[in-house]
Amino acid sequence: MELVEATTEDLDALVARWYSLARAMETYDELNELRHDGIDEVSDDGFRALLDDDAVSVYLVVHETETIGYVTLRTGHHPSREYSRSLRIVDLAVDDGHRNHGHGTAVVERVKEIARDRGCDHLTVSCEWQNDGARRFYRDAGFRPKQVDYAQALE
Repeated sequence: MELVEATTEDLDALVARWYSLARAMETYDELNELRHDGIDEVSDDGFRALLDDDAVSVYLVVHETETIGYVTLRTGHHPSREYSRSLRIVDLAVDDGHRNHGHGTAVVERVKEIARDRGCDHLTVSCEWQNDGARRFYRDAGFRPKQVDYAQALE
């Protein structure tokens, strides 16, 4: 497994995988409801902006010669903390047919290497509270709960 930095040529693949991930997240909370009825309504502008953002890196997850997912990373800095430089896993998606084969774990290990190379001293990630599979995956990968995010719709 390798991570290959995404380019504008990969926008269609990124949007398709994001859409699949976002659709799956809808089941966990009403705040995840998409405004798009189909993938053809989704613009690639969001990923274009991410590819242009110096604090963000987007990688394709490639196994052998096949793209099987993607990961989006964002650097962060908290100068008042002892552990002040973080790399956040914003999105990590492995295609359905390739899950439970160790690819997600391999991605996290590679992300650790990237974080160290960038001078980061910790990784962060969040997932939906009701997503037991994701919570178990990250716990098994060595992450520990640190804080809880709360959300409220403003109507």
